[in-house]
Amino acid sequence: MPRSPKQPPSEKLPGMSPKAAPKSPPGIVIQESYAEDQGPGGETHQRAGNGVPTLTTQQGAPVGDDQSSLKLGPRGPTLLEDPHFREKVFHFDHERIPERVVHARGYGAHGFFELTQSLSDVTRADVFQRVGERVPAFVRFSTVIGSKGSFDLARDVRGFAVKLYTNEGNWDLVGNNIPVFFIQDAIKFPDLVHAAKPEPDRMWPQAQTAHDNFWDFISLTPESMHMIMWAMSDRAIPRSFRFMEGFGVHTFRLLDAEGNSTFVKFHWKPRLKLQSVVWNEAVKINGADPDFHRKDLWDSIESGDFPVWDLGVQLFNQEFADEFEFDVLDPTKIIPEEVLPVRIIGHLVLDRVVDNFFAETEQVAFCTQNVPPGIDFTNDPLLQGRNFSYLDTQLKRLGSPNFTHLPINAPRCPMAHFQQDGHMAMRNPKGRVNYEPNSWGPEVGGPREDPDRGMKSFAEVADGPKGRLRPESFADHYSQARQFYISQLPIEQKHLADALVFELSKCERPDIRVRMVSHLLNIDQDLAATVANGLGESLPSPAKSARPTRQDLPPSPALSIVGNGPQSLAGRKLGILVTDGTDSNLFRAVTEAATAAGALYEVVAPKIGGVTLSDGTALAAKHKIDGGPSVLFDAVALLPSPESCELLTADAPSLDFVGDAFAHCKFIGHTESARPLLEAAGVADKIDAGFVMLSGEADAAAFIAACAPLRLWERELKVDLDAPAS
Repeated sequence: MPRSPKQPPSEKLPGMSPKAAPKSPPGIVIQESYAEDQGPGGETHQRAGNGVPTLTTQQGAPVGDDQSSLKLGPRGPTLLEDPHFREKVFHFDHERIPERVVHARGYGAHGFFELTQSLSDVTRADVFQRVGERVPAFVRFSTVIGSKGSFDLARDVRGFAVKLYTNEGNWDLVGNNIPVFFIQDAIKFPDLVHAAKPEPDRMWPQAQTAHDNFWDFISLTPESMHMIMWAMSDRAIPRSFRFMEGFGVHTFRLLDAEGNSTFVKFHWKPRLKLQSVVWNEAVKINGADPDFHRKDLWDSIESGDFPVWDLGVQLFNQEFADEFEFDVLDPTKIIPEEVLPVRIIGHLVLDRVVDNFFAETEQVAFCTQNVPPGIDFTNDPLLQGRNFSYLDTQLKRLGSPNFTHLPINAPRCPMAHFQQDGHMAMRNPKGRVNYEPNSWGPEVGGPREDPDRGMKSFAEVADGPKGRLRPESFADHYSQARQFYISQLPIEQKHLADALVFELSKCERPDIRVRMVSHLLNIDQDLAATVANGLGESLPSPAKSARPTRQDLPPSPALSIVGNGPQSLAGRKLGILVTDGTDSNLFRAVTEAATAAGALYEVVAPKIGGVTLSDGTALAAKHKIDGGPSVLFDAVALLPSPESCELLTADAPSLDFVGDAFAHCKFIGHTESARPLLEAAGVADKIDAGFVMLSGEADAAAFIAACAPLRLWERELKVDLDAPAS
C-alpha cells in the first residue's frame, strides 16, 4: 500500500492495511490501363480501369502486393531490400512526436531476474548459466491502442516488456500478455494500428476497438481470428499487471557454443495466478480510478509485497517443429502447454518503483533485436519486421541514435565501440583513433573483435524464389481460435460472446457485423449464433476458409483464467464499509484475518475523516463512500452499526457499493445490522453462497477463506439477461 497519510492523533487507527515488511519472493489484381485524376487534396491518383485508385508508394510506384513482405522462399527471411515494406514501416514509425504510436500508456518498475535452473546445455547465453545469479531488470507494462492520457482498464492487449541488464549486454524480451498476434507479416502492422486507433476524421473513439474501422479490417483479415478470441476474452481486462501472464510471442532460438540451435518460446507466469475483471466493472473502474493498474503496481511494491513471475520456456528441436501441426514461425499460433510443457527456469521480482517517471518509464527504449550472444532469431516474418522497426522508432521518439546514453537504456556491463557524435552525445571515444581496423596497438587502437565471445547467428540455409509470399503452412486461421474458445469455462465463453456483441454493436455498418459473424461460424456454431442473436442479425453463410477448421484439437486447460485462478485472497484487496458505532472487535478480527491471508484492506466510510468505533477508537478512512466504490476491491465487508445503517439506505453511492459488488459476483461479508442496506440495494432476496454472515469475531477467518475463489461466477448466470438458458 502507499505511504500512509499523516494521521491526526496517534491513537487513530489507519484506514488501510499497514505497510508490511518486504517479503522474500516465494490478393491484388493489377489492371493494365490507367488514367489520372486529382484527389481531394490536389494530389494526382493513378486509376485502374475499374475506377479504383491504384495503391502506390510515396514515390508514386504502383504496389502489386500490400499483404506480404519480400522473403527468400515462403518460410525464408524477410529481405531488407523490400522498398515498399521499408517505406511503409519507416513512415509509420515516425507518425508521432514524442508519444509512442502504440504502447503509449505504460508503467514501469525495477527489479531482478534470478536463474533457478541452468540452460547451459542448450545455450551459451550468460544469463542462463549460473543458478542463483541475479540480473538487474526493468519492466514496462502498457496498453496498446490508447494515448498516454487514456485509462488503465481499456479492453486491450497489454504490453509486457522486460529489459534484463546481462553481463553480455541488454536483452529486451518485448512481449505481450497474449501469446499470439493479429497478423502474420509485419507489413500489415501499420494497417492494423491505423484501423484500431481513433478514426482519423473524427479522432475517436479513444482506447477502444469498438468501431467500424477496426472490425472492418479484422473481418477482412482471417489470420486475426485466433487473436480476436484472446482479445475478446477476459485476458484483455486484467485485474492488474500482477495477475497476468507475459509471453515472448515469437519462436526464438537458443545457440550453444558450437552453434547448435534449440527453438524456444518464453512465458512469464505470475505467482499470484490469473485474475481479470468483468466489463461492467472495468467501465466503472475507469471512471472511479483511471490509474487503477498504475496504483496497484506502485502500492504492492511500496508495501513490500513484491510481484513475482516465474520464467518458463518451451524448448523443442527441428524434428518437433517439422511434426507439429502448425508452423512454429506463425505468430498467430501457440504450442499448447499440454503438448509441450513449460519448464520453469527462473523468476522475475519487481522490488523498486521508479524515481522519475519520464526519465525511466517514458524514456526506456525496447528493441526486439537486443539479444545477448546465445539467443538468436527465427524467420518469423513479424519478428523480422519488428527487429527492423523498433530501432527506427527509437531514433524518432528519443531524437538521437544516442538513446543508449540515457541511464535507463545503458548496459550495466562494460562497453567499448567507435560510435561517436550525434545529437545529445554524452560520451565519445577517447583518444586519436575512432575507426577499425587500425594499427595503433592495444593501448591506443581501442577495442577489437572477439570471435569466441561475440554474437553469432545460426547458420541456417535459406533457399527459394524471391517474392512476396505467405507459406501454405500459415493458412489455417480458425482451428486454434476454436481450440481457445472450447478451452474456456462456460462463464468465460459467455464473457467472450458478450464482448463480441458489445464491440460489434458499436459498428454502424451492418455488413461489417454480418461479415464478422460469418468468421465466427468457422470457429464455433454456438458462439456465432449467440453473437448474431445479441446483434439481432440472422446467421449468414460461413466465411470462405483456405483450410477447414480442425475439430480434433482438444481443449487446453492452461488457456482458462478461471481454471487457473488463485485459491486465496493473497495480494488482493478487501473493502470494508464502516460507520460510527461499527463493532470494533469485529473490525479488528476481519482486518487481522485479511492480513494473515496476505490480503490488503481499505476502509470506506460516509466521511473521509473516518468514524468512531464502538469502543471509542477513532478510525481513519481511506475513501469517502462516493469515492471508494466496490469496483476498486476484490471482496467487500459491510460492517455498519444498526444506528447508522438507516442513513446508508438513503444514500445512492452506498446502494451502488452493494449493488455493484453483487452484480460483479464478489463475495460479500455482512453483519445482521447491514440487512436494511441489502434490502435497499435490492439484493436481500438474492442471498447466495457469496454472502457470508459476520455474526462475531469467529466468523472473520471463515469469510476471508470463502473469498479464495474471488468470484461466485454462477451468480452472473442467474442475473444476466444475456446468460444462456440452463
